[in-house]
Amino acid sequence: MAPVLLTKRIEFAAAHRYIKPEWDEARNRAVFGLCYNPPAHGHNYMIEVTVLGEVDPKTGMVVNLFDLKQILLTVLEEFDHKNLNLDMPYFESLIPTSENIARVLWAKLDEQKAIGTLHAIRLYEDEDLYADVTAEAGLDVASITRRYSFTAVQDGRPGPEWDCFVTVHGTIDPVTGMVTDIGALNQLVQEKVLQPFDRQDLRQVLGTQAMTGEQLVEHIWTQLVTSLSSGRLSNIRLVQSRDLSYEYSG
Repeated sequence: MAPVLLTKRIEFAAAHRYIKPEWDEARNRAVFGLCYNPPAHGHNYMIEVTVLGEVDPKTGMVVNLFDLKQILLTVLEEFDHKNLNLDMPYFESLIPTSENIARVLWAKLDEQKAIGTLHAIRLYEDEDLYADVTAEAGLDVASITRRYSFTAVQDGRPGPEWDCFVTVHGTIDPVTGMVTDIGALNQLVQEKVLQPFDRQDLRQVLGTQAMTGEQLVEHIWTQLVTSLSSGRLSNIRLVQSRDLSYEYSG
C-alpha cells in the first residue's frame, strides 16, 4: 500500500528579535528592518506538521492523532510564551527567523519516533508569512511565502480583491537565517505588482481586451523572477476567491 501524508496543525505563542550583536546599529537596521526593533515582538505561531507512513490495517491510521497531538504539545511547551532570543539556548548563535525556528522544531520532532516519519513542517508567523522545510530538500534550505493583496477595477468600479502568494526557495543564509531579504521582497512586489495593479483596470495594465487569471499569474511571475535579491522564485499563487485560485511555477 502506498504511504499516506497526515498533517496536524497546532498553535503556540513566542517573541523574537532579529539581531546580530556583533553588528552595529546601522547594519542591523539595514539588514533586518523593523524586525530589529527592541526589545522584541510576539507572534501567535501556527505550525503544520506532516508525517508520512503506511495506514495501519488494524487502526486505519498512519499515527494515532491523540498521541501525535500530545507529542506536539509536549515539544511546543518548551517554546510557548518564551522570548526565543533570551530564553531558548537553541538561538544563542541562531537568529530566530521563521526558517531557523522551523529547523529547530524539526530537530526536536524528528527525535519523536512515535509520530512516524517526519515529512514537512510549515510554520506560520502570521496569516501573511510562512516558512516550509521538508525532508526531501534537507534542513539547509527552506521556502518562504509572503502574501500580498490588491484590488482590481472592473467596468470602472472596484472589483475583486486578489491575494498573491509569492514563494521564494533557497539556502538558509547561515548569518542572517533568511532565505531572502523580506524587506527587499516587499519593495519589489510593491513596485512590480501592487503599484501597477492596485485599483487599476487590469486589462489596460496587461494590454489585452480580456484578462484571465492565467494571464495575470504568469505576468506577475515574469515581473519578479529575475529581480530577487536572493533565493529563487519557486511559485506564484493568485487567489481570486475562496473557490478559485491560479498557480504558476515557471
